[in-house]
Amino acid sequence: MNVAAFVLLSLVLTAYVLLDGYDLGVGAVHLLLARSDEERAASLETIGPFWNANEVVLVAAGGMLFALFPLAYAASFSGFYLPFMLVLWLLMGRGMAIELRGYFANDLWHGFWDVAFCACSALLAFLFGVALGNVLRGVPLDAAHYFAGTFGFLLNGYAVLVGALALAALALHGTLFVGWRSPVLATRATRWTQRLWPIVLALFAVTTWATLRVHPTHLGPVLWIAPAAAVVALVALSRLHSPFQRFCASSVFLVALMVAATATLFPYLLPSFPVGSGGLDVMNAAPSGYPLRTAVIVFGFGLGAVAIYGTLATRRLLLRGR
Repeated sequence: MNVAAFVLLSLVLTAYVLLDGYDLGVGAVHLLLARSDEERAASLETIGPFWNANEVVLVAAGGMLFALFPLAYAASFSGFYLPFMLVLWLLMGRGMAIELRGYFANDLWHGFWDVAFCACSALLAFLFGVALGNVLRGVPLDAAHYFAGTFGFLLNGYAVLVGALALAALALHGTLFVGWRSPVLATRATRWTQRLWPIVLALFAVTTWATLRVHPTHLGPVLWIAPAAAVVALVALSRLHSPFQRFCASSVFLVALMVAATATLFPYLLPSFPVGSGGLDVMNAAPSGYPLRTAVIVFGFGLGAVAIYGTLATRRLLLRGR
């Protein structure tokens, strides 16, 4: 049951990366793709029906972490409190930019919120990557499994590298989404796709090498297949012509990254620094017996219902937008 809880949490986090990933990516390239006020309005329209629902997945992931692995939840917030506060402010700023931009027909008003939308989205993508990099590298934990480091410790070179990969990968994902959903911006989106994908490929190669150094692990089948699938998806992305197919290839790349990260971490949720010195794993971070079993069953049925409803609603919105 503990492993099932870990897999369930990983699935929700992967869904968040896929869904809110293109939202964040659209924001990160907002000022690059869209030049005029009309083009920026068109850029925002591509995510208009979806961004609110996509962010709910992050709330669901937080609730699941609290219910399934409360000790990991407590340790994470003890160490990442300031970064989490930054994430909350950036999420609020991004939401305000999307909602308030159209309130007044004023170029200065529009320009301010366009910059806020782009900056908040790019910083969120980068900070999520930094957080993942620290989890993979391990964090200092005391005997009670609380964070024993400093904020400066979190801004290490490896975490910054993972943050750069996250920003580049989500920017590419967002560019492909705009190219698929907006005929107005399709040509410019294609040009930026051609510029971004080799950057993502290079960062992926360097990050994979760095991960093997900071988190030495047994290279099982998953840790060979997932990176290989990521490379194949990136190469296919550069060769495909259909905007929808390119977006699907980017989605495969992101899923492969999350699978590789999950396989690298397992069975830990928050390893101690340096890696190999213990930490919080799927056994000691979870409640035992009935509470865990109940939470897994409830979340499993609930997420299944949300997935069915979300798929049908998204399909309807996409068909309506054609």
